[in-house]
Amino acid sequence: MTHVITSLCLRDNGCSDVCPVESIQPGNTAQWPTYYIDASTCIDCGACVPECPFHAIYPEDEVPAAFKAKGGEFINEAGLTGHYEAANHHGQKIVLETTRALTAGEVLDLRGSIKTNTQFFK
Repeated sequence: MTHVITSLCLRDNGCSDVCPVESIQPGNTAQWPTYYIDASTCIDCGACVPECPFHAIYPEDEVPAAFKAKGGEFINEAGLTGHYEAANHHGQKIVLETTRALTAGEVLDLRGSIKTNTQFFK
């Protein structure tokens, strides 16, 4: 079983820094706005999970069907038009135009990220 980076990813990239087998790849910021894990090379070590400040990485069989937002989180998916700016853990500027802020109590099915991750590596 591999891990999946969900659409809660805002490209901090700490996850890719700690991956011992370099399974985590960045997409381009328009069509593929998050990072993606190659299931064919992932060794399921879980080193990436604690490195994600957005809590966006889950074992594939644990991706939430009903993620409940606390408020202030963002979702990052192709087709969204919200603006997000921050710095990653290296201090590099991140600018995304594919986000939407989540409201407190909003419930999302994040399992679509499983299919998106698979499509990225086709």
